[in-house]
Amino acid sequence: MAKTQGSLSAGIVAAIRKRRPTVVSRDAAVSRGDIVIASYNIHKCVGTDGRFDPSRTAQVITDIGADIVALQEADQRFGERAGLLDLEHLRREAHLVSVPISPFSEKGHGWHGNVLLLREGAVSEVRQLNLPGVEPRGALIVDLDLKAGPLRVIAAHLGLLRHSRAQQAEAITRAAADGAGRPTLLIGDLNEWRMGKRSSLKFLSPIFDPSHAAVASFPSRFPLLPLDRVLGNPHHLVTSVAVHDTPLARVASDHLPVKASIDLKVAHKDADDNRTRLVEADSA
Repeated sequence: MAKTQGSLSAGIVAAIRKRRPTVVSRDAAVSRGDIVIASYNIHKCVGTDGRFDPSRTAQVITDIGADIVALQEADQRFGERAGLLDLEHLRREAHLVSVPISPFSEKGHGWHGNVLLLREGAVSEVRQLNLPGVEPRGALIVDLDLKAGPLRVIAAHLGLLRHSRAQQAEAITRAAADGAGRPTLLIGDLNEWRMGKRSSLKFLSPIFDPSHAAVASFPSRFPLLPLDRVLGNPHHLVTSVAVHDTPLARVASDHLPVKASIDLKVAHKDADDNRTRLVEADSA
C-alpha cells in the first residue's frame, strides 16, 4: 500500500511539473467498461446551513464513490481565488487526483472554479476554454486514456443568463466536434432547467441530447430543477443517471451531486462496428 501511494504521489508531481500524462493505479481499477461519473457544484463549501465546511464537502465527494468527478465553484471567486478543498486529503481518502491545469492564481485549484478529479487513467491532453457571455465562465476539455478506452470529458459551469448559456453551449459543441472519434462526456452545472425549444441547451444538439436522463438536483433540500447534467456522445454512452441524495449531501451544498454510469467498452465497440460497415460499403 505504501508503495502504491508513493508511486501515486510521484505521478502527480511529475504531471504538475512537466504537464505530462499522469497515471493513477489502484487494485480495483475499472476494467469492464462501466465507469462512474459525477458532477457536483460544491457552492464554495458553504452549506444550506450557512457554514463554510470543506471537510463536509470532501466527505460527500468520498461518499459518491465515483471514478471521475467534475466540481464547480471549487475556488474563491474573487481576491486570491484560492482553492477551497484539501486535494491531498481527497487523494488519500477518496483516491481521487486533480487533473493538472494552470489555475487563475498560485493558490487556486480550478479553471473558473472547475476542477476535474480522476481515480484511474492517463491524462493525454488538457485544454482550458474561456466561454463567451456576460459573466466570466470556463470549461475544461480533458482527453483521457482509460483501461476501457479513450474518453473526452468536458467539465463546465454555464452562466446564469439564457443568452450567455446559448453562446456557451455553441462553444462547447465546437470544442466537442474535434474529438477524433473519442466518446465524449459533458458534465457540470449547466444552469438550465427548461427542456425543448425554450432551452438554451438545444444548441448542444446534435452532439449531445439535453433531454436525456435529466434528474432534479437543485435546491438540495427539496430538488426541483435539473441544473446538473451528465450528457454523452454517443447518446447511449450514459447508461444511468441519479442524484446522490443523502442527509449530508442535502446540507453540504445547495446542489445535490449527480451520479451516472457509462459503458465505454460498448461505445468503442459500436464505433468499431460503424467503421467496419463503412469500409465494407466502400469496397462493395
